[in-house]
Amino acid sequence: MATQQSLTTKRLVTGSSRRNGVQRLGFAFLTLIAVLTVLPILFVVAYIFLQGFQTLSFEFLFAFPSNGMRSGGIWPAILGTVYLTFFTTLFAVPVGIAAAIYLAEYAPDNNATRVIRIAIINLAGIPSIVYGLFGLGIFVLFFSLGTSILSASLTLAIMTLPVVISTTEEALRSVPQEFRVVSISLGATKWQTVQRIVLPQSLPGILTGVILGLERAAGETAPILFTGAAFYLPTLPGSPLDATMALPYHLYVISTQVPGMPVGIQYGTALVLLILVLGLNLLATIIRSRARARRQW
Repeated sequence: MATQQSLTTKRLVTGSSRRNGVQRLGFAFLTLIAVLTVLPILFVVAYIFLQGFQTLSFEFLFAFPSNGMRSGGIWPAILGTVYLTFFTTLFAVPVGIAAAIYLAEYAPDNNATRVIRIAIINLAGIPSIVYGLFGLGIFVLFFSLGTSILSASLTLAIMTLPVVISTTEEALRSVPQEFRVVSISLGATKWQTVQRIVLPQSLPGILTGVILGLERAAGETAPILFTGAAFYLPTLPGSPLDATMALPYHLYVISTQVPGMPVGIQYGTALVLLILVLGLNLLATIIRSRARARRQW
């Protein structure tokens, strides 16, 4: 009897050791994959930083291009990117959040809403060049807005909408249903519950989706190529109906269309764009962390 118990204990110890060994092997494999994924990204970021940091100066950031863009600064492109991002936010965020609220809180669960959700997911995967051609046909030509900040911003807003809608809807659905039940049982209306309970509790996820969508919009070249970006402008845009320079398109131009372009200006422009995108990401992280700290669940 003692021998049988000893054999059983030995088998259990052997099985546990084998499982622990497999678990450690799996963790090591996942760690290796993570390192192989992150290292190239860090290498690219570090290389751009080292190549472009020496170019950064007050003149480079706040002066106009000169000498056929081979010298001077990139201020019009920086300001144009800020304009495009601002107007994209103005058009995409209210519409996207409103659509997500309807889908998550009011829309019935039927075939029509399922088709709408599938369409939104598919729209998020469409190449950006397709949105650029759509914006050219609709806003530039059909509505006669011309190549302008307004046309480019509307195009970027349409491109950003699927990301905003999907992430906002998921954030709204992540709020426990008990919150809604308690609020309505205390006499609140459906809209009061959404406005005062659901939206504040889902704010971290909503902000994350919004800023991720704006990051993509700020770094895109193809949609603004047809709708609002200019090769070079001697003055800043005076209204939303004017064309503008933008960092992504400016980087494309000085890298492919201007012979004899100093490499430092190319990498300096890339570094400024990278800082802008990473800054938005950092802002999203800070806001999300603070909002989660105040969350009640």
